[in-house]
Parts: sequence; structure tokens; C-alpha cells
Amino acid sequence: MTARRTAAAAVALGIAPLALTGLAAAPAAAHGTMTDPVSRVSACYAEGPESPDSAACKAAVAASGPQAFYDWNEVNIANAAGKHQRLIPDGKLCSANRDKYKGLDLPRGDWPSSRLASGNHTFRYKATAPHKGSWELYITKDGYDPSKPLKWSDLEAKPFVKVTDPKLRNGEYVFDGVVPDRSGRHLIYSIWQRSDSPEAFYTCSDVVFGKDNGTAGGGAPAPVASAPSDQQIADGADESTVDHGGHGGDDHAEQPPAAEGSAPAAPASDAPAAETPAAEGAVSEANAPEVNGAPSPASAAGGDNLAETGGDGTAPYLAVGGAAVLALGAAVLFGASRRRSAR
Repeated sequence: MTARRTAAAAVALGIAPLALTGLAAAPAAAHGTMTDPVSRVSACYAEGPESPDSAACKAAVAASGPQAFYDWNEVNIANAAGKHQRLIPDGKLCSANRDKYKGLDLPRGDWPSSRLASGNHTFRYKATAPHKGSWELYITKDGYDPSKPLKWSDLEAKPFVKVTDPKLRNGEYVFDGVVPDRSGRHLIYSIWQRSDSPEAFYTCSDVVFGKDNGTAGGGAPAPVASAPSDQQIADGADESTVDHGGHGGDDHAEQPPAAEGSAPAAPASDAPAAETPAAEGAVSEANAPEVNGAPSPASAAGGDNLAETGGDGTAPYLAVGGAAVLALGAAVLFGASRRRSAR
């Protein structure tokens, strides 16, 4: 074999393993957070990670550092696979048991909050990387005390909204539900479990029912939470360690340990989302989720369902793998051509 043929074969054979390695290591990344009602992490990001306005966000930044809020769309567990309660102990629900986001777990009654009313409501979830999956929304029980660490037992046993593959409009998942009767300060806990990956995302949204917007203990009114604007998101993207395109960036290396010992019954299922029967939580073309076991009377109108555009992140790697095969084939043809010409 001539030196040129040897080099061509070496290049082709060198490309293939690298491409196939990329194929095997396809990333699983999706990112987002609740924006209606506004989640704690997005409220503090909107105030400014370096110098937030509210006392609660100042305390959260002091505990976690500004970077956690520049990375507002990544309160996740990469390998959750539906085992939410096993991986997240009491007192660490809002951070998903990640030390990076521990400031979100601070028990206090003055978190920026969203006004909420019982009855029909349209929920919005900002998605910087859309993927198929299901959402479960839980609300705190009557008697909830925001000045104490949030426990699984503080949440109702069953979600009041459960929806699969909701519509994506203008970068937000939009779905409807019926909010139970409540009064005073409460919390909405959301779980987004991807169906194309074991990754799951978690949010805590502080809400107020009725006219009273006071803090726990009767203090001054808590500030109203605001979601970050698209301009604020764009302005802070360079400071984020999370790829807002959905792949790359943060490698999700930090994984929370399993909660020690037995814990109270979890409101979230410990079974992987993929094991849920297809009919459960199914969404009609009108985008009506299950609400307490029955279809919601509210429905979202218009908009295209773009959830499928997220895919599973393997397409670029399949393309690279295909390129490697083509390169290898070209090298073989080149060698054969050289042998014929040599004769």
C-alpha cells in the first residue's frame, strides 16, 4: 500500500470512531421554568442576579450566588426518570436537591408572588429547549406555612393539573387547568418529566389568593413577581453556563444524592414517565389537560404544536456518523482506483 493510500485510509478510519463516539454520547438537555405563575428562580433573575430588589431574592443570591440565577432554566435532575421523591428530600424541593440552587429553598413568607384565583387558569412555561414530556402541577394544602421548609407532605397527594405534550407558542408551553379553592399565600410545585430522556425539571411558584398579599406573620405586602422579558433573557445569555439552544453548555455533572431513609408518600409518581399509560394525561387537539381526573373545561385556542421540534438531540450525531461512513467509503474507492491505475 502506498503512503498516500495509507494516509487516506488512516484519515477515514480515524474519523469514523470519533463520529461514532459522538453518536453514542448524544447530549440530553432541555431547559425551562414556569413563568405563569412566576417561579422563584425566574422572579429573581428578572430582578437581576447581581443586585436583586426584593429581600427574598437578595437572600437567595447570597446563599447560591448570582450564577444560579443566570442559569434560571436548569433546575433539573438529569437522571430523575420519575423518581422525584426518592431523589429530593423534604426541605429541598425547590432546588431539586442541588446545592447550586439551595437559595430557592429558603423558608420565608416574602417571596415575590403571583396573584392567582381559583378556577380556570392558563399556565405558561418558558422553554429554551423544547422536548416532549409531561407536566404535573401540585398545590399546597390548606394550612401551608411558607415560613417553614417545604415538604412533600405540604403538597396535595395528587396533581390538580396533568398534561402531556402541550402546545408551544412563542417559546412557551401553554396549557389550561382548574385551580382549587384556596385563600392567602400558597405554592404551586411543577414537575416536567421528559419522555425522551430521564431528565426532569422542577419549579416553585409562590402565589396569593384573595386580596391579602401580606407576608407570613402579617408583615408588609410581598412584592409582585415578574417573569423575565425576552430582552432580559437575551441580555443575560452570555453569563449563563447553560446552552440556551438546548444542547451543550452545562454537562449536568452535578447529581443530587438519593434522599436518606424512608420519606413520606410522594405526590409525584416514582415510576418513569414512559411507563404511564398513553391514555393517562393525554391532550386533545384543543390542548385540554386532565384536571382531577377529568378534562379541563378550559382549552387553549390556535398555535402550532411544536413540541416535536425538540427531538432527542441525536440528529447532529447521526449526520456526523453518516459523514464518517461516506468518508470511509470514499477511501476504499480511492484505494481501488489507485490499484487499477497501477496495473
